[in-house]
Amino acid sequence: MAVSTGAKKPKRRGWQARAEALNAYVFMSPVILGLLLFTLGPMIISLALSFSDYNLLNDFQLIGFDNYTKLLNEELFWQSLRISAIYSVVSVPLGLTIALFLAILLNKKIRGIYVFRSMYYLPTVISGVGVAMLWKWIFNVKHGIINNVLGMIGVKGPNWLLDEQWALFALIITSVWGVGGTMLIFLAGLQGIPYELMEAAEIDGANRWSQFRHITLPLLSNVTFFNLVLGIIGALQYFTDAFVITGGGPNNATLFIAVYLYRHAFQYLNFGYAAAISWVLFLIVMLLTLLVFRSSPLWVFYESERKAK
Repeated sequence: MAVSTGAKKPKRRGWQARAEALNAYVFMSPVILGLLLFTLGPMIISLALSFSDYNLLNDFQLIGFDNYTKLLNEELFWQSLRISAIYSVVSVPLGLTIALFLAILLNKKIRGIYVFRSMYYLPTVISGVGVAMLWKWIFNVKHGIINNVLGMIGVKGPNWLLDEQWALFALIITSVWGVGGTMLIFLAGLQGIPYELMEAAEIDGANRWSQFRHITLPLLSNVTFFNLVLGIIGALQYFTDAFVITGGGPNNATLFIAVYLYRHAFQYLNFGYAAAISWVLFLIVMLLTLLVFRSSPLWVFYESERKAK
């Protein structure tokens, strides 16, 4: 007769299971309440407002899709959408390129490298308004650093912030200031690339460019994908610098869609119309994000796929 040596696990009592479940819900409650009160709640309210004609001076009144119809026929809306699109198309690839270049430089094993990494990341934790005021001074036509440097080499600097042709370009330049966060993510991705692959490629005679093109870039594609999605979302919601530095001017040359939304919400107190703008912006961001996700199988490479092969 066989004798079982394994000890049977005692059945958990019902009250113990309920106590553990209660503890779990207690610990999750701050996140759940925060999501309901500060995310889902405001989204539902803004959706309702987008179908209304409401400001602080009149009662809530439903008007159907009138705000959206008016929005699509508004010239300034299309102007703001065009400005945001130009900024995104230029600033996102530029930021990714510079961030990757800095990450490659800061991936070297040299003395004091941690100091340089901190220096390049530091601008991302500085107040956005403070940075915007700094750039406003830098681009000053008479006393700004940029025009003073250009004057030393005999070049007359433009009136950056008051010229319609240069204002948007100046804001694109300021976007480079905040690439430290993207650089840090690229740096983490670079440090995750197996050194053995680089060593094997070097033994096979691959030069630095070949190693970068055929090893580094494919293995960084998932990190690039992540940074690209965040970059698109951030660029389409660009607000602080444009609001502080130019205020949407001159002559609406830097009227980003977020600045356009702010004007209607807090200057004109047209909350219903502003809510409609916010939902159109949300749909645009969601659509572009979905397109990037759908394109990812064509160019994003994951480490698990290499191991499976």
